[in-house]
Amino acid sequence: MTAAPADRLVIAIAQLNPVVGDVAGNAEKVRRARAEAGRQGADLVLFPELFIAGYPPEDLVLKPAFQAACRQAVETLARETADGGPAVIVGTPWPDRGKVYNAVALLDGGRIVALRYKVDLPNYGVFDEKRVFSPGPLPGPMNFRGVRIGVPICEDIWGPEPVECIVETGGEILLVPNGSPFRRTVVDERLSVAVARVKESGLPLLYSNQVGGQDELVFDGASFVLNADTSLAVQFPSFAEQLALTHWQRTPAGWRCAAGSVARLYEGDQAMYAACVFGLRDYVAKNGFSGIVLGLSGGVDSALCAAMSVDALGVDRVRCVMLPYKFTAQASLDDAAAVARALGVHYDVLPIADAIGGFERSLAPLFAGLPRDVTEENLQARARGTMIMAISNKFGLMVVTTGNKSEMSVGYATLYGDMNGGFNPVKDLYKTQVYRLARLRNGWKPDFSLGPDGLITPDNIFTRPPTAELRENQTDQDSLPPYEVLDAILERLVEGEEPVARIVESGFDRDTVMKIQRMLNVAEYKRRQAAPGVKVTLRNFGRDRRYPITNRFLDSGEPLPAFDDVQVSGRAARSDALDF
Repeated sequence: MTAAPADRLVIAIAQLNPVVGDVAGNAEKVRRARAEAGRQGADLVLFPELFIAGYPPEDLVLKPAFQAACRQAVETLARETADGGPAVIVGTPWPDRGKVYNAVALLDGGRIVALRYKVDLPNYGVFDEKRVFSPGPLPGPMNFRGVRIGVPICEDIWGPEPVECIVETGGEILLVPNGSPFRRTVVDERLSVAVARVKESGLPLLYSNQVGGQDELVFDGASFVLNADTSLAVQFPSFAEQLALTHWQRTPAGWRCAAGSVARLYEGDQAMYAACVFGLRDYVAKNGFSGIVLGLSGGVDSALCAAMSVDALGVDRVRCVMLPYKFTAQASLDDAAAVARALGVHYDVLPIADAIGGFERSLAPLFAGLPRDVTEENLQARARGTMIMAISNKFGLMVVTTGNKSEMSVGYATLYGDMNGGFNPVKDLYKTQVYRLARLRNGWKPDFSLGPDGLITPDNIFTRPPTAELRENQTDQDSLPPYEVLDAILERLVEGEEPVARIVESGFDRDTVMKIQRMLNVAEYKRRQAAPGVKVTLRNFGRDRRYPITNRFLDSGEPLPAFDDVQVSGRAARSDALDF
């Protein structure tokens, strides 16, 4: 006799933080979460996309040994479900007849009951899944204890077809495992897509997302449940691990989730700040660093990075150093010391005059008779880079580098100098955003922060003209447009890929736009050598935006011609690039 289908289900969402490549550790997380969910009365535990491997596993998926380790881990977990505890739906790479799939496995009663493969493999932005996975067939539902559960995987709900197939083959509930990274607009986009699939299908939808940092990506969690009427039944927090139960009842109109906890999500600048701190925290933790060292210059970028570092790791694991030279203003010394006091960090002042003197004496025979120029300015940044790397080596600390996206865009940074470092939490923040987040942190911090309350960045840092202090009375605006103008143009060039003509039509000076475009193009060789950093915008440098270093295309700024009249012009020589 076949058992009657269940009228009640308790489904646990495991919004957890896997580590890419740690197959045994991730499997142990599954074990612990399943045991806890079982104690709380769960029937089924849903884990995020590719949880066994960690997401994104990139080319690890191509290694047969890695595929075998993932499969073995899943098979072992399946056998363990013979204990009568809750079933598990878990994501894993799955090799099958010479192909590898992005799969989910239903584990219950001591065996792998069902496998489903991801259909729509994203291959845009930060995603490169077609490189390593094969697409699966359209998925029918899994039969779980008499309930037909559809499990479209992440991208499979961003178009209608996989869900349509589930509906047409009798699906009753949609459980969606995800590896969806944070960017500043993504929460609203996810909800919009999920609402569309619920309206089309008439089925309730449970969206389970992983949480944690993985190199440049940060996964914010924020899992949720929508009922078939699109009402929000459950909302998990962002930037936090959580295992919680959702309670389901079969009704005449179909399955419905009981109202549960609805967490308030971080929004806007708070979300961006939280993502930067969360990504930095996990990069340090997952790569085994004992702590952080960074240079405090008295400017807003280093002040914000210092605050993020302490929020991520706590005051005892952050060391700051001021590296002054003869062009360093007393105001910079005072402001850097004020930031260090406010945070309570270990703080040292190490003048670099002796190092600069040694470099200049060694180079004097070669440079005799030549005027002083950017070469000598760069010696200062490179002396600082050498000293801070020595501190890193001696004390086993990771160097946090502090250049913002505006600087990285136009090459306003010194290779092997201020670009030295292991990670950059503000790499994807424009200068105007850095100012905003520094002001925000003076009156707010994330719930998970380990740093102090109160004012961190003194008002003087916000009001002084920004400067690299590599020569007397230097300011950034000697070489760059005001940051409000620069950032607005860069957002259009980088995020929007807008033609120069359109940017000029919107009110910007043509010569300024052309200059910034040239600087953006020429600085690609520097960006290739920059430290990784947290992605928070639509297009970051690295995973999102991949331009050739050797590249002679320059948008002329003329009105767009017809395709058969397109002209490709040369670009300025590399010497037009800023080399600070």
